[in-house]
Amino acid sequence: MASEQAQDQFRLVSPSISHEGKLPRKYTDEGQGAKKNLSPPLEWYNVPDGTQSMALVVEDIDAPDPSDPVKPWTCWVVANIPPTLKGLPEGFSGKEEEVGGDYACLKEGHNDYKVPGWRGPKLPSHGHRFQFRLFALDEQLKLGNKVTKEKLLEDIEGHVIGEAQVTTMF
Repeated sequence: MASEQAQDQFRLVSPSISHEGKLPRKYTDEGQGAKKNLSPPLEWYNVPDGTQSMALVVEDIDAPDPSDPVKPWTCWVVANIPPTLKGLPEGFSGKEEEVGGDYACLKEGHNDYKVPGWRGPKLPSHGHRFQFRLFALDEQLKLGNKVTKEKLLEDIEGHVIGEAQVTTMF
């Protein structure tokens, strides 16, 4: 019975990352050439009934900060993901309009490098955990031109009907 429930659970996965697995170099600032800073592919299953849109937040949850021992570092923020989509392809970041269709509705927010889209980590040391959080929302967000993680998390308060996560290491 428990495994049946797990099958019906709202889930987030990446075909190239196993849960608690390693983030391949091509998704980071340490990749080479065209295989550098690609946004990782993501897939989700069992989107909750009543979902009007989804939002994604990806953070390095072990990032050091001189004034605070650990301060999450935002790598990617994506808002207004239509519930009709089943995932985001590899290298998608920055190509919403090029890919078109339902993907053109997405809004990529600013990461902690202060630019929109995916920005993979360049770490002083390895062993950091990266947390991918996908929120199912009961409304479409009305966000301004500059979307940040803080603004997104504030706007989704009271509208989250499901959350799925996957964590990876780098």
